[in-house]
Formats: sequence, C-alpha cells, structure tokens
Amino acid sequence: MTAPKRDIYLLSPKQLSPETIAVAFAKTSRAPESFREIAAELNDEKSAQFHEKWVLGYGHASVAEHAVLHLAIENASRLAMEGIESNRLASYTEKSTRYQKWDLENFHIPAELEDHPLRAEYIATCRLLFETYAAALEPLRTQVEKTSPRRENETNEAWDRRIRSQYVDVCRFLLPAASLANVGMTANGRVLESAIRKWTSSPLLEMREIGETVKSAAKAEIPTLLKYAEPLPYLLETSTGLAQIAQTLQPGPIDEDWCQLVDYDQAGEQRVLAAALYRFAGVSYQQALAMVQTTSDPAGLADELLKRLGRFDVPLRELEHSTYTFDLMMDQGAYAEFKRHRMMTQTPQSLTCTHGYAVPRRFADAGFLDRYHHAMRTAGEFWQKMAAWNPDVAQYVVPNGYNRRVLATFNLREAYAYCQIRTATNAHFSIRRIAQRMAEEIRRVHPLLAAYMKLQDEDWQGIETSYFIATR
Repeated sequence: MTAPKRDIYLLSPKQLSPETIAVAFAKTSRAPESFREIAAELNDEKSAQFHEKWVLGYGHASVAEHAVLHLAIENASRLAMEGIESNRLASYTEKSTRYQKWDLENFHIPAELEDHPLRAEYIATCRLLFETYAAALEPLRTQVEKTSPRRENETNEAWDRRIRSQYVDVCRFLLPAASLANVGMTANGRVLESAIRKWTSSPLLEMREIGETVKSAAKAEIPTLLKYAEPLPYLLETSTGLAQIAQTLQPGPIDEDWCQLVDYDQAGEQRVLAAALYRFAGVSYQQALAMVQTTSDPAGLADELLKRLGRFDVPLRELEHSTYTFDLMMDQGAYAEFKRHRMMTQTPQSLTCTHGYAVPRRFADAGFLDRYHHAMRTAGEFWQKMAAWNPDVAQYVVPNGYNRRVLATFNLREAYAYCQIRTATNAHFSIRRIAQRMAEEIRRVHPLLAAYMKLQDEDWQGIETSYFIATR
C-alpha cells in the first residue's frame, strides 16, 4: 500500500465563485474527496444553500474567510479612508499624498451640509486650502532643487519623479481630511461583513453610503455571506453615551510631552527570554523564567535570540510576550501612515484643531510661511464653527498639519517592524521623528532586547530641528 501523492493546486476564482470556493474548503472537514471533486459537485445554488445552513444558521462564520474579494473604492474622503481601513484583517493600497498631486476640486462636500448656512464657507475654506497647496508646490520644488540638482542627462520628468516626494511631502500638510482618494481593498467575506456593519453604523453619512454601496457590489459575488450585514446600533449608541459621560468628568493636569510611554511590562525582557527557552528547552514556563532570573549571562541569551536578524527578517513570535502603551500626539499626515500598522491596538481621538499644528521648516525656507499660517488658521477658525454644530462633520475641514492624539498598544515584535520601517531614510520625516522617539523609549526600559533594532543613524531631536520650526 502506498500513501496518496501530495498535490497542491489552485481553486481559481476564474472558474469558481468566491462562495463556491469557501464551500469546497469547508466541506473537507467531513468529506473524504479531493477539493477538485468537491468543487465539481457544487454550483452557486448549492453553495448558497450550504452557507444558509452552516454560516448563517449554525454560525460557522470562519467558512466565510475562504471567500475573498478585491474592492476598488474611488473618490472617498481621507476621513472616510480611516473608517474603511480600520479593519485589521484586510489589505489596503491607498493613493499617496507623498507621490501624487491633488487637483483643486478634489474634496468631498458632506451631504450633511446640504441647505446648511455653513456650506458655502465650508467650500470656501477647502478651496483656500487646496489653492494654497497648489501655490506651494512650485516654490517648494524650487527650494528642493537647490539641494537635489538635476543629474547629468536626466530629463525634467525623471528629475521631478526623483525629488517629488521631498516637496509634496511638505505641501501635504495643507490638505484637509475632505481630500478625495482611492483605495484598493482585499478582504474575506467574514471581515467584509464586519466592516459593512461598522461602516453603516457610522455617524457620517458618507461612511454609511460607502457601506451600503460596498454591500450592494459585493453581494454580486457573495450574496449569501453578506445577507445580514446590517448596522449595529451598539456602535453608535455606545460612542454617544461615552462622549456624554466624558463631558461630565474633570480631566487632570495637561502633560505637553507629545510621546509618553504610559505603560509597559517591567518584566518584559525576562518574559520574552523565558518564552524563548520554553519553546526549545522542554520545561514549564515557571522553570524557564527561573532559568532566566538566575542566569549569569542574560545578554548572551538575548544575543542568541536576536543576533542573526537581517534587515528584513521577522523576529521569533516570543517577542510578543512584552507590550508597550504610548500616548502620542502627531500631525494628521503622520497618523495616516501610523494607522497602517494594524497589528497595534490604536485608539485615535477625533480630528480637531485644538492641539495646534506642525510648521515644516521648508515653508519658511521657500518664503511661504505667511501663506501657510493664514490657511491653517482660517481652517482652524472655521473648524470651531463646524464643531459647535456637528463635531463629526467638522473633521472634514481639518488639514493634515493639525495634531491629533492616539493611544497605541503593541508588542515588542511589532515594535521591531514599525520602528525599522518608519525610521528608514525614505520614510516621511514626520513619522521618522515619532518612530525614533518611540524606539528611544523602548530602548530605555528594555535595552537588552531593543538594542538589536536596525534603525537609521539619526535621532528624533535632529529630525525635529532639521524639518520643523514649531507647533502653533
């Protein structure tokens, strides 16, 4: 008797619908046939019946994870992008504010403002921001050209492509959250159902419309799996209730530090090393922890764990046994990149103009500082009017340069990924400053394990001095 031959192949979405592929995988738990044989017996009707019974009827929602869709979402606001991209187990690629330039009319006008007396001023404020953005491009490009001159035989087009991010990086501080963008999203049916429920429960009409439109488009491929993707009153009602309670409480004194390590596992290094021994020594965790606590060479153990890490290697999962919580203040442009690290647990506050705005040094170097301040202050003053009426809708007018609070909790393994990516030389200077400061804090409390992070040879103070003037 010979064992069956190993076989690896695709169940292609070119031949099978996403719901049918999901059923073919699901049925293998109880059917002895090959996936090909199972799929050959299925059609859309049988697949729908299966999902009605097992996914919707008996709650076996994991089956829906095998149905994968690729969604193209175009001309949604950057504010809406935050809601779209808030689902951890999906993949996104978004139009970049670093490498593309925005046209003057590329902003969302909220439907909530229809027939409202603030609508005209909202449009005027957005246009001022976009016009100032457009006017800044050429003087900032001229400034960048002084330090990045055209190379021999380099065309103007190639030269602009090479230096574009350097000046667009700065101009983007003016773009409001109303700016339109495109995003490609890949998600499975289970994630998409959860996302639609969340989007259709948003206080923003734009997000609710996106949720309904995505549901309608996706139902063409997975009609059964999205059958009960409905709004969740819990989300909206809980947000409203907590906001009302917060207004009755008195906050403590303000700490102006923009990066605070507010909590961490003080025994984190010991826990990580003990977990590493636990995997390979065949002992209990308590025994492994005692071994770490009594060894005369913990540095040697840490070295063995991390010394072979290459620039693009991922550390062992045992680094996940140590966690950190940061209270951060960053400009909205930096947060747009920070939010991509979805393995973190992030709690962002709403967009406001209450925490001032960053002032990039290049605006001063290009002689554009007065126009920058005028546009930012005008937006801030109008935001106050909008917030008094509707703080959710007021977020649209907040430019990227205004600061925002976010609470982030993550483990040491994610710290390696985040800090190494966001301190790279091609990273935006705003996020480099934040990542270098966070890495410094982690090295301060856990020097043994954090020493192996491969960061660029600069510090956050140098970035702050080189790229920023102040916060207003």
